Amino acid sequence: MTLASVTTPVLDIAYESSGEGSPVILLHGFPYDVRAYDEVARIVAAAGHRVLVPYLRGFGPTRFLDAATMRSGQQAAIAQDLVDFMDALGIDQAVLAGYDWGGRAACITAATQPGRVRGLVTVDGYNVQNLAYADEPVDPEWERTYWYQYYFHSERGRRGLEANRERLCELLWRTWSPTWQEAAKEFPASAPSLHNPDFVDVVIHSYRHRFNLADGDPRYQPLEDLIAQEPPITVPAIVLESGADGVGGPGPEGDREYFTGPYEHRLLENIGHNVPQEAPQAFADAVLTLCT
Repeated sequence: MTLASVTTPVLDIAYESSGEGSPVILLHGFPYDVRAYDEVARIVAAAGHRVLVPYLRGFGPTRFLDAATMRSGQQAAIAQDLVDFMDALGIDQAVLAGYDWGGRAACITAATQPGRVRGLVTVDGYNVQNLAYADEPVDPEWERTYWYQYYFHSERGRRGLEANRERLCELLWRTWSPTWQEAAKEFPASAPSLHNPDFVDVVIHSYRHRFNLADGDPRYQPLEDLIAQEPPITVPAIVLESGADGVGGPGPEGDREYFTGPYEHRLLENIGHNVPQEAPQAFADAVLTLCT
């Protein structure tokens, strides 16, 4: 993998790349980074594809261009970053694959700009937030796993993330992937990305905005308005379900109606939240299915 960067209207986006051929963009989540895709990238590049793995805003070497820019973590911002990234590199169309925040960016782009997406791999379905339902409670068992989000709503949580970011994020790695024995061992490789100077601001805004506790960046409001209409995903899609995910609610069955194009669901037994790092061959197989 080669480290490079590209300038977009808002960010200097750092990314790793390897291979040649049709482009595949792999998108990480919180609190992970590009290391989640090391093995997936190797497999996909070896199969004859150009693999690009960007660091999301607030992670790793990615930086904002202007100190005055709002450090937004809202879903529309992350999705627009993906489109801007593709534009800056002259990529008209790519296979997109992601989980968590990265899966959300991929799903939004597939739904709102299907012409840019050759195929989509998404973990746990239609990974898009409908803010109109942000105040609606869900099953208490699911609510319990969202403790960190409610923690981040408070100033105590902001300070806790600032002061204890590695200990807190390693805890999330372990509890979200309860069957993955390598979580604590693999975490240190990704930990440096959590020390990006904008990490705390972006993360806190993300978890407050999705609960209507913080305003978004006005530049992304048109995209937020489009997202609120819950546009379907018409491109070929493979949904990977984590069979042992330690965070979140129901599986992707309830999201099936949002996928109106070619669709496949694959259950990964005993795999937790960090799917590409826990099951790289299965993740790569899904990507390569859409590359053919």
